[in-house]
Amino acid sequence: MKNLPQKPLSRHYWLTAIAVYKLLQAALFLAIGAGALHLLRFHIDPDDLLSAIADRLRFNPEARIVHFLLEKASLVNDPMLRRIEAAAFCYAALSLIEGVGLYLEKFWAEILTLVITASFLPWELFEILRRVTWVRVNLFAVNLAVVFYLFDFIYKRRQEHLLELNGKANT
Repeated sequence: MKNLPQKPLSRHYWLTAIAVYKLLQAALFLAIGAGALHLLRFHIDPDDLLSAIADRLRFNPEARIVHFLLEKASLVNDPMLRRIEAAAFCYAALSLIEGVGLYLEKFWAEILTLVITASFLPWELFEILRRVTWVRVNLFAVNLAVVFYLFDFIYKRRQEHLLELNGKANT
């Protein structure tokens, strides 16, 4: 039997872009988890650390944003840091799995990313309605675009698969 020429593997640009986004997200959450672990391991008070950084960078301690950050950092204790660490590492692992799976164009990764991203949309919308910021609106828009793209991508891939099966059944 003759070997038929194989169709060259083509990359889907937006799927790769989403994979890179997920991998960057994994790196960010890995850094957050590592930071929380570092603070716990060396018994560093987040309030003292931020105060030292603000002093070192010569920020005005009475500035609104500096005062806000120092006030919030004073609320962080060891149990909260443990929760931040655990959540950050879990989310980093999940984002890493999504990113690698999407880069390899695995069907399970497309479904997983679609479900997880869609599940966050109501919460993101609630946060926007609570207080509109450009970060929240842009994050919502990006995640909504990811959901629509993946839904369309999965639907088209399914249609192509059904056509292939139908074509093989007719031969």
